Amino acid sequence: MLTREQMAQRVARELQDGDYVNLGIGIPTLVANYVPQGISVMLQSENGLLGMGGFPEPEQLDADMINAGKQTVTACAGAAIFDSAQSFAMIRGGHVDLTVLGAFEVDVQGNVASWMIPDKLVKGMGGAMDLVAGAQNIIVTMTHAAKSGESKLLKRCTLPLTGAGCIQKVLTDLAWLEIEGGCFILRERAPGVSVEEIIAKTAGPLRVPDYVPEMQF
Repeated sequence: MLTREQMAQRVARELQDGDYVNLGIGIPTLVANYVPQGISVMLQSENGLLGMGGFPEPEQLDADMINAGKQTVTACAGAAIFDSAQSFAMIRGGHVDLTVLGAFEVDVQGNVASWMIPDKLVKGMGGAMDLVAGAQNIIVTMTHAAKSGESKLLKRCTLPLTGAGCIQKVLTDLAWLEIEGGCFILRERAPGVSVEEIIAKTAGPLRVPDYVPEMQF
């Protein structure tokens, strides 16, 4: 299986020079540490920061400089700080090129559930509903299956939706998949993970090409 850091590295390869990028809470926040050399992206946080850098070294730590997940971060040269109303105006106005979000479930219709599990305490939806509606490109990062072994890649989401028909790319700890034509398409697999294991842990319809390469790190 991929580690959290490897998942962040794989997602970071999708960044394009000049992108405005929003990183959700959890694994997505790690992407800030793996922006490829030679490209420039502007990381946006819905709590009001454009130009977010990676996590700080001890000597850089500023308790007032945080991301939307309340983790301390750094600011790049040229960064701007503003209120959350302006931040959400950027998101809702379609000015975010890419957002990377965590999720509880994704299905083959591109639906995503990420904000509520009945009878469990979850922090809340945050800006996810706005981001899946306003971002130009969305990548979901998640574990392929729950600790109980039940798949999180489904024919139909069972949890309350964050967004409908908005997801096309999913990275799990086992695989990189795309959603097209009412099914998941297996594009890459984690090092050491077999196609058979991915098939067994995917509840929704899954299309498997003749050749599925391993991710390289």
